[in-house]
Amino acid sequence: MPIIRIQGEELDVDIRTELEAFPWTRPRWSSDKLIAASPFRYDNTPSFFVNLDGEYAGTWRDSGAYDSDYESGNFPKLLAFLRDETYEETCEYLTELYGMPAQTESYIIPKLSLPKRRVPVKLPESTLAPYRYRHKYLASRGISEKVQRFMGVGYSKQSRAIVLPWRHADGSLANVKYRKVRGKVFWYEKGAEPVRRLVYGIDKVYRHNLTEVYVCEAEIDAMSVWTSGKPAVAIGGASVSDEQLELIRKSPIESVVIATDNDKAGEKVKRQLVEGLRGYVGLRELALPDGVKDVNDALVSGRMEDLQIKKTNIYQLLKNG
Repeated sequence: MPIIRIQGEELDVDIRTELEAFPWTRPRWSSDKLIAASPFRYDNTPSFFVNLDGEYAGTWRDSGAYDSDYESGNFPKLLAFLRDETYEETCEYLTELYGMPAQTESYIIPKLSLPKRRVPVKLPESTLAPYRYRHKYLASRGISEKVQRFMGVGYSKQSRAIVLPWRHADGSLANVKYRKVRGKVFWYEKGAEPVRRLVYGIDKVYRHNLTEVYVCEAEIDAMSVWTSGKPAVAIGGASVSDEQLELIRKSPIESVVIATDNDKAGEKVKRQLVEGLRGYVGLRELALPDGVKDVNDALVSGRMEDLQIKKTNIYQLLKNG
């Protein structure tokens, strides 16, 4: 595997395996390069490449980039986008998975100390004040105005980005996601609570004492379910953290309908949810028809009525995983 430097540490990262966990449009894989349509734009031409090996392993370039910040970059930046998390969270993930524990010649007895209680980051509500506008993008994706107001959606005129507040269970502001209305580029508020410690919409679960919810990957999928008349939350990416599972387990939720994407990454999230929630809540899953990639795709294409809820075969799912 190629060696790449992440935050000053050289890691032997399996770049291809990490990238194969995500869907690509028109991919062409070789021993040293992936060429495909850009993941940052609605693109159907092979205008994007990632170096899989060699001196420049992990670096990538998008020849048709809308945003100069996403014209080229390193592997953590690309993977952070694919995993829908911050750059720092992705670096932490890669370091934990591929890093080697430090070797010492002598054994040092560690000092005994009680773990410090972590204080969650709470942002001032004034963070959202500049974004009290609306853009037609989410309406074009089928999200009702009522749901947008309910979830506190805003719009940044300066960045031309949809603004999505993430909140703690008590309703306080924890983080903010900004998503460009052109292309797929997004980023999070600096210095905020990491999204891996949050569940999008968990404040609504507590406020309205919701006992059955759909669990989706992306915020727009959760809002799609709300638009269709059912409550939903989202984990915000292609992986579920222990903190997110614990948030769901200790909430009022008694029954979960798993509504992950219709791809390999979605199957991974589904297995994580089943492994982490079985025995705590009732589990069912949403069966997406062929050709429908996610819940929002079903909403936009007018196929929400085609979705079927079925009982999750836990043991078969875990066996296949």
